[in-house]
Parts: sequence; structure tokens; C-alpha cells
Amino acid sequence: MPRSNRPRRPLSATRTSKGGSKHTGDVPELDLERARSGIARRESAPDGDWMVRSITARNAEKQYICPGCSTPILPGIAHLVVWSDSHLFGEAAGLAERRHWHTNCWTGRTYRYR
Repeated sequence: MPRSNRPRRPLSATRTSKGGSKHTGDVPELDLERARSGIARRESAPDGDWMVRSITARNAEKQYICPGCSTPILPGIAHLVVWSDSHLFGEAAGLAERRHWHTNCWTGRTYRYR
């Protein structure tokens, strides 16, 4: 009978070079919604460069007025925070003038430039 080259020990019993176990404890699950919400992305349009950050429904706590449709963005509604990356007075001024947009209002505004 041919020799088996498979390890006989279960994977949890294997040791690292330092003598410790590979898996020292339970790893918490990554909350993808929370990880994505804090990252701003850069978008370019004919009216300049914009930084866009998504706000999840869970993190939307205040009421804002959308500049695209002039209707309120109620608490608990996912939306976007947008600020100018190419502001005349610098990045800090652009960040100070950030606005909250409905996602559809922000994506639909690009049709004005076509």
C-alpha cells in the first residue's frame, strides 16, 4: 500500500515557529458597511473635483436639506456628503462648505453637463 503524505494532526493543533498557536482567539467579523462609510472617494466633473463620502442609514442622525432637490434628508436615510476638492481658498474651505445630498440627486446632477 502506498504511503500517505497527508498530515495526521488537525489544523488547530499546528504550531508556529514561536511555539504559539496559529489561531489565538476568535476573530471578530468585519462590518463592511462601517468600513465603507468612512472612506471618501474623489470624483471629477466639469464643475471641479469633488470628495464624496457615503453616510449609511444607521449613521444618519440629523436632518439636512439636499441642494439638488431642496427637500429634507431625514434621519435614518442613507445619503452622501460632498465637498469641493478644488476650492478656490483651499481644502479647508472646501471641507467647511460640505453639503449633504440624496444619492440620486448627486448622480443625476451630472446630466446637466452632457
